[in-house]
Amino acid sequence: MRGRFITFEGPEGCGKSTQVRRLMARLAAEGLQVISAREPGGTPTGEIIRDILQNDLTKEAICPETEVLLFAASRAQIVRHRIEPALQAGTWVVCDRFMDSTTAYQGYGRGFDVERMIEINAFAVGKTVPDLTFLLDLDVDTSLTRMRARNAGRNQVQDRFEREERGFHARVRNGYLVMAQRWPERFRVIPGDRAEDAVAADIWRAVAALRGQAA
Repeated sequence: MRGRFITFEGPEGCGKSTQVRRLMARLAAEGLQVISAREPGGTPTGEIIRDILQNDLTKEAICPETEVLLFAASRAQIVRHRIEPALQAGTWVVCDRFMDSTTAYQGYGRGFDVERMIEINAFAVGKTVPDLTFLLDLDVDTSLTRMRARNAGRNQVQDRFEREERGFHARVRNGYLVMAQRWPERFRVIPGDRAEDAVAADIWRAVAALRGQAA
């Protein structure tokens, strides 16, 4: 039986990574084979692309078209080398960001043509589309406050996207909400401004429904 593919999306500081870990642990406790992935990255080629995109590896300004295609290249690589083989083997895959991030950040956030972005994503992923996408929604001010506190706690500098102005992050959030309305069959919007346990409980109810079981 083919595995299930679950992705987590949302603005900065929404708690994706925490909820990915919690869901991974819950699925494993249920006896399922499960692996995690992240975007961009997740393969040797993808991790190099991640450094270029997030950490100014080349010290060169990246034009919008290059940025979009680099994300797509990393995504195509992880789909063919990691995600799709796992799904075919019956393993569940939980991914921290996937194609919707590029549509939100580069499409709605940066103003790249959204419909073209969707076409590029389709080319990159082929038939490997998430069964379920969690959008951990968070208002912009809370998002930026959490992001800054997180970075200060880890003593790390902001990446290229975290340094963007408030309006960019507002457009990203709005873009996510538009996508959730466009594809309601796979999106589940989860308010991310609550306690971790409450968010995790909502996530598990949706996953249980995907499995055809009671939460």
